[in-house]
Amino acid sequence: MPMMTAALVLLSFVTPLATDMYLPAFPRMTGDLGTDASGVQLTLTSFLIGMGLGQLILGPLSDRFGRRKPILVGSAACVVATALCALTPSLGWLIALRFVQGFTGAAGIVIGRAVISDVATGERAAKLLGILMSLLGVAPAIAPVLGGVVIETAGWRAVFWALAATTLLALAGTLFAVPETLPAGRRRAGGARATARSVREVLADRPYLGHTLCFGMSLAVLFCYLGGASFLFQNLLGLGIGQTSAAFGSVGAVSVIAGLVITRLVGRFTPQALLRAGLGVMLAGSIALCVLALAGGLNVPVVLALLYVTFVGIGLVSINAAALALERVPHAAGTGSALLGTVQSALSAVAAPLVGLGGAHTAVPMFAGMTLSSVLAVLVLGVAKPSSGAGA
Repeated sequence: MPMMTAALVLLSFVTPLATDMYLPAFPRMTGDLGTDASGVQLTLTSFLIGMGLGQLILGPLSDRFGRRKPILVGSAACVVATALCALTPSLGWLIALRFVQGFTGAAGIVIGRAVISDVATGERAAKLLGILMSLLGVAPAIAPVLGGVVIETAGWRAVFWALAATTLLALAGTLFAVPETLPAGRRRAGGARATARSVREVLADRPYLGHTLCFGMSLAVLFCYLGGASFLFQNLLGLGIGQTSAAFGSVGAVSVIAGLVITRLVGRFTPQALLRAGLGVMLAGSIALCVLALAGGLNVPVVLALLYVTFVGIGLVSINAAALALERVPHAAGTGSALLGTVQSALSAVAAPLVGLGGAHTAVPMFAGMTLSSVLAVLVLGVAKPSSGAGA
């Protein structure tokens, strides 16, 4: 189990690295690619859309064909797509290739969660998911720092060569450490019609749907931040690329610490109680940031402190909402994991470019988006209550 968990973490590192490592280069990329802030943010949006669709397709396929083959094929294709991103001649090509990168890289996320659902349930599953997600928090902590070093040394294209090498290493780890966890007798037979029926069955479970939407909105808060943070740190707070990377890293470090603490709390408090606490913390932090931006009182220490608070809330919500959703659909873990990731990717893909609509010199859209997403996370949790006569 430890080796398999380590391999899944390494494989899942690919997508947060691909999301965060090139963020410090956004202002520089606008000049190199002849575009504006929203144009560069579309490369993040296309990646998220690809990741969402990839999860929607690869998750159900893993319910049918097993976990091992789809995760290996997807990861191998991701290596190729990532290398091509480094060679892209224009913004249009980069947007298209980022979509392919996200689609193929989705295998590690969606099938990794399904593997955990295959081998664990209940509090044990929540703890494993918590460990996985907290260790994945290392990627957002180190990715911008590493990206800043690579960008300053060799330019932003070198980031994608580094990502291709990392993906290849993750593929090797998966090949040797992740066995098949879905026996042939538990696989769901059938083609597209059976897959569509499985999707309908999963979505018909109201607690699953409510917790999935709540999970998605918590990650939308995260991607509002990711879409606008480089411009916030550099254009509004006056930080250089190195300082911006350090700021990204400090927020990521808080995510790691929060995730590790949350895994210790599972068992002492119910996932439902931790989820409700996280919603309150996430909402409070987002509102405070929005008020600060509207009042024109942005400064580095206060902004970072409030971001730390918000990210503690995101960790509490995302870990527990995911665990509560997946425990509802053990009979279709791949499909449940796929829909969980697809909803998250779709909401995040919408959030990322919207924060740039106000231009590169205001943080109001970014923090307003974080606040709106937090409010919606609270509201959609009401869907999680079973209808009268439904199973709890």
